[in-house]
Amino acid sequence: MTFIRSCAFLTLSLGVMVFLGVTMMPTLLLARRLAARVPVWFAGAQLFLLDVVAGLRIEVRGRNNLPDGPALIAVKHQSALETYALLRLFPDACFIIKQEIARLPVVGWFISTMDFIAIDRSAGLAAMRRILVHAATVTNEGRCMVIFPEGTRTAPGERVAYQRGVAGLYTALGVPVVPVALNSGIFWPRRQFRKRSGCAVMAFLEAIPPALPRTRFMEELESRIETGTRELIAEARNRGRP
Repeated sequence: MTFIRSCAFLTLSLGVMVFLGVTMMPTLLLARRLAARVPVWFAGAQLFLLDVVAGLRIEVRGRNNLPDGPALIAVKHQSALETYALLRLFPDACFIIKQEIARLPVVGWFISTMDFIAIDRSAGLAAMRRILVHAATVTNEGRCMVIFPEGTRTAPGERVAYQRGVAGLYTALGVPVVPVALNSGIFWPRRQFRKRSGCAVMAFLEAIPPALPRTRFMEELESRIETGTRELIAEARNRGRP
């Protein structure tokens, strides 16, 4: 049943992608503000299809931990599920993404209309300076930024080094950082076709205040995200998930 539901989701998901890509293509030239809403609409459609077709939904906890003003949202990354949820929760936020995503045909074209920052990892300090300038504009406008501090998706239980760029943003912007833990990889494993039914959880944790020393900030960020993620994974497994 999981295989059949996953096949059905993939088929419908591709259908939605093609429909939006074809019907909204003119907006890339004529109405870029409208084109910038397309990824948000697609994310909403994906969440709906995952729930109705694949039996997979996402529960969001800890919204009270989000500050009223600008903040840096630092998210654990295990699947596309949290990306869709974040696009719906923060449609006006600035997302920091890998440059490879922005180069994808059609998908990348629509992403280019949004206020995203595509990172060229080979550019080094030049890329970081560009990010800091853009980030300052975003926070001055009172908006949030979303970053995946590990820089890639990781399987549940896998550990990779947190990228130093998140500390650079924290130091330069002087805004609180909201760590985000999740267990989505239990239900939508990295680089796997099957989507397991159930309820994944994404939890906004207590914000880290500005002005901590850089090393202490990185230790606090990693500790909160990894501890929270382990707890959510254990919770899912206690409910009978693999």
